[in-house]
Amino acid sequence: MNILIIGNGGREHALAWKINQSDLCKQLYVAPGNAGTAACAQNIDIKATDFDALAKFCLSNKIDIILVGPEEPLVKGIYDFFTTNPETAHIYVIGPSQEAAQLEGSKAFAKAFMDRNKIPTAAYREFDNTNYEEGVEYVRNHALPIVLKADGLAAGKGVLICHNHIEALAEFELMIQQSKFGDAGRRVVVEEFLHGIEMSVFVVTDGINYVLLPDAKDYKRIGVGDTGLNTGGMGAVSPVPFADAAFKDKIIQRIVEPTIAGLKNEKLEYKGFIFIGIIKVDDDPYVIEYNCRLGDPETEVVVPRIESDFVEILTAIAEKRVNELNIAISKDAAATVVAVSGGYPNQYEVGKVISGLEVTSFKDTVIFQSGTKISGNDIVTNGGRVLAVTSFGDNISEAVEQSVYMLEQIYFDEIYFREDIGYEFKK
Repeated sequence: MNILIIGNGGREHALAWKINQSDLCKQLYVAPGNAGTAACAQNIDIKATDFDALAKFCLSNKIDIILVGPEEPLVKGIYDFFTTNPETAHIYVIGPSQEAAQLEGSKAFAKAFMDRNKIPTAAYREFDNTNYEEGVEYVRNHALPIVLKADGLAAGKGVLICHNHIEALAEFELMIQQSKFGDAGRRVVVEEFLHGIEMSVFVVTDGINYVLLPDAKDYKRIGVGDTGLNTGGMGAVSPVPFADAAFKDKIIQRIVEPTIAGLKNEKLEYKGFIFIGIIKVDDDPYVIEYNCRLGDPETEVVVPRIESDFVEILTAIAEKRVNELNIAISKDAAATVVAVSGGYPNQYEVGKVISGLEVTSFKDTVIFQSGTKISGNDIVTNGGRVLAVTSFGDNISEAVEQSVYMLEQIYFDEIYFREDIGYEFKK
């Protein structure tokens, strides 16, 4: 099969690395890709949202499967674009329809979906310009902390946790009246704050059947001990130690199965991956959010633990036979530590030469590239999150220690990474 991966981050490098191992893959392309994907696939200089150019490329190169990495093309309707065009309808697109992708594209849509399907989540109200004054009163009288979420996609920056009413009211005004997050924040979901510990669950579905991939826990804060600003993710671990069999059963019965049933009953076309952000409150799971694709950096810790042929998984999704899958998972623990540019998640410089990447063949470690590009004979930084180093171990402590050691062998100016990923679980 000829396969096209869409995206340019560490997630896409991890997917390319895994798919490249399959005998079922004849030719692998990534659009637009990065310096890492160039080592295991052919990069194509086409933007992820340029559907016309992607279609032309797919027809010229006889693409059989398109695997969509990031959320933006899914929310903008890439699945519908390809499947409703007679010339491209034969190409398998791994991802939900535009309507189903609103599970991520609209917080209000996701909340209403959960309400209809009796899926446990935080209590909420939604507001926009038409009921702004009512929203002000609601925020003013809400228990603290209070969570404000921009309804649409806001590049991972649209969720605010406010610890006093003055801050909450100011942010509420900035979002709705001052367009702080552009169109994404013109509608705001106001949620109760749930106290607990978070994890990520990954579901493979064809819209009717499902199987679970390994679970993971990611670390969003820039600083040691989960302090400082939120980022796109500083690392992840898998499996999640606190998610025992009894808790996973609750997740399946109360969240996963009602989600799949809801997709089917509401005729939401969904062939792909569902990322469910879960928070454990006491011993009960609640949904924080849905994502309509695999997460990043969770993909870099989850995909390496999958021992089955990944192209077989993609084909089963497309052909609506996920029920036939029996996915083998490594019993080893895995940990991903992300190296970022100095200044991230605020302003940072790019174009820094990266050295030490030749250690990629080290046993039990894989280096995935995210914000990189090729410049002459060098690989240089090209984003905030630059590398994701994944290692295996008998436990999380061993895996994290190995990833940190490997990152200490790599250098670019102002490199920064957290050495305490998985700190709650270290032995």
